[in-house]
Amino acid sequence: MNWYGFWADVIVGIHVCYVGFVVFGELAVLVGVLFRKSWARNPWFRCVHVAAVLIVGIELLLGYDCPLTVWERELRDLAGQSRSGQTFVGQCLHSLIFHNVDEQTILWINVAVGLLVVLTFAVFPPRFRRTKGPLGKTAIS
Repeated sequence: MNWYGFWADVIVGIHVCYVGFVVFGELAVLVGVLFRKSWARNPWFRCVHVAAVLIVGIELLLGYDCPLTVWERELRDLAGQSRSGQTFVGQCLHSLIFHNVDEQTILWINVAVGLLVVLTFAVFPPRFRRTKGPLGKTAIS
């Protein structure tokens, strides 16, 4: 068994989960807000979600490649595999998030998704619970 290829497949699987969290998380928030569901304003989920998007945005602004992409690429090179993987799982997962489009299009898609998430966060902010403190004063928790 080629362990480098195996770990490259694991990394691309994690990458697919990250992208899925950003895309489907935003869709869930929009649907939840539309139907006035309280979970759509969960502060933990919303803050982690916007942080995931901001990480990608910072990478784009600074011109860095995604660390997951770099790590997968290095493991594929060590395994002697093509960048899109040679295993069935690797190829399937890789094809979900990497496409043959120019970098300008990818940049605009990332910017559009990022702006949508940040705009949604600003217009429909998470709701933090208010609790009574030890002196009876209202505190945010």
